[in-house]
Amino acid sequence: MVREYISLNKDRFLAELFEWLRIPSVSADSSLKGDVRKAAEFLKTKFTEAGVDKVELCETKGHPIVYAEKIVNPSLPTVLVYGHYDVQPPDPLDEWLAPPFQATRRDGNLYARGATDDKGQMFTHIKSAEAWIK
Repeated sequence: MVREYISLNKDRFLAELFEWLRIPSVSADSSLKGDVRKAAEFLKTKFTEAGVDKVELCETKGHPIVYAEKIVNPSLPTVLVYGHYDVQPPDPLDEWLAPPFQATRRDGNLYARGATDDKGQMFTHIKSAEAWIK
């Protein structure tokens, strides 16, 4: 059932990932502070939509963190997943074949700032949890 859910929702998952990758959440660039918060809020929303019971946007002296948990059975082992939603600056810009915050597919690969470090990996965890929950 999990594989079927993933197969049936693949296009939606990709559209959501592309939407998240468009957010320039470069935490090292203070001019993008609002975008970093937007990326955190996006992540919080996706956890909530996935069916996670507890989701919090936790304020810090810097950028907010997102905490989410789903307790299926307190007697079962705990799985902890850590990831980050901020990305490195896209410099040097002239080495990108497409805008860095516009996901593009080439030769079967996905390219965008954060597609692999770490928004892409974080998104697989969220969507995996969603598939198991739903």
